[in-house]
Amino acid sequence: MPTQAKAAVIDEITERFQSSSAAVLTEYRGLTVAQLTQLRRSLGEGSSYAVVKNTLTKRAAEQVGHADLAPLLNGPTAIAFIEGDPVNAAKAIRDFARANPLLVVKGGVVEGRTVGAAEVTALADVEPREVLLAKLAGAMMGNLSKAAGLFQAPLSQVARLAAALQEKKPAEGADSAAAAQASDDVAADTTTDTADAADAAASTD
Repeated sequence: MPTQAKAAVIDEITERFQSSSAAVLTEYRGLTVAQLTQLRRSLGEGSSYAVVKNTLTKRAAEQVGHADLAPLLNGPTAIAFIEGDPVNAAKAIRDFARANPLLVVKGGVVEGRTVGAAEVTALADVEPREVLLAKLAGAMMGNLSKAAGLFQAPLSQVARLAAALQEKKPAEGADSAAAAQASDDVAADTTTDTADAADAAASTD
């Protein structure tokens, strides 16, 4: 391959590394063209699956800071460049590998981090982003409901206390009035008794 053509391939692979959310390196030995096409379609819109030359891919990987991919670039290599959620693509690759054991996952790059084959497989077991967001939203709504309950409980208690105090005030007023009346009656009785005593004393004199 002429040098200019090689440079163009390196630039293309470099750009794919930079623009993709994930890149999964695989060995495809023994798989048919029809099977590879099936895998490519299962990755979703915008993603690609292509056979690459190891030497050129190593140079592209070095340019984007992933020189540590070099040990994986041996034997027949094809790379799945993923657009969008890498979890869905990882599931597609896992499911395809189960049905076609000749596909071997070597490792790759996910969200800018180099990962091994085990991590790619583990990524496939993660729930899709949409499901996680739905669960997060549900948890947040649950917490908001609990918080609203906590706010409402003290307010209702305050309302009940205020009502109780309101009911208590007339009762206290009635008691105070009764006490005042009783005091006046006692004072009147005392005055009458005193007057009677004075009259009696005057008669004696």
